[in-house]
Amino acid sequence: MRRSSTCVYSLAIHILLASILFTLSQSSGDGDLVDQICKRTPFYDLCSTTLHSNPLIPKNDLKGVALLMVKNIVANASETLSYIEGLIKHTSDRELEQALAFCAETYIPIVKYTLPQAADAISQGRFVFASYCISDAVKEVNSCDKKFSGSTQSPLGDRNGIVQKLVDVASAIIKLLLKS
Repeated sequence: MRRSSTCVYSLAIHILLASILFTLSQSSGDGDLVDQICKRTPFYDLCSTTLHSNPLIPKNDLKGVALLMVKNIVANASETLSYIEGLIKHTSDRELEQALAFCAETYIPIVKYTLPQAADAISQGRFVFASYCISDAVKEVNSCDKKFSGSTQSPLGDRNGIVQKLVDVASAIIKLLLKS
């Protein structure tokens, strides 16, 4: 009788230890997944910082990581659009105002349509369409940058640069989804 209770006790301890080790390996693996993903993007540091700063990072879910990155781009693009609108209100330079208005016109569809469509496509597993939307977003940001040539210095260089880099990271993650 004593021997069977010892076996049960021993088995229970082994199961408990195994579950603790499994939990620890899973929690340390989350960071590893993000690191593995980010190493396959053109901007590792930006990718890693962006994903690790979000407490809602999905566990072992490449699609969820891609979706989180697109949502981050929407937030950055929305902030950039608000910044552009503020600059338009406070400028007296007609040439600068026209360039900024053009950029606002390019950012509005990115924020309201293009990136939300990319997020929906990722959620639905339509990764080719998501990739198309992401590519379209970066083309629009590039067209905004091109409006500032010659004598007009772009006040959006850094902001557009961050959005472009985030889009490049999201594009690389979506390419990983296409391969899986």
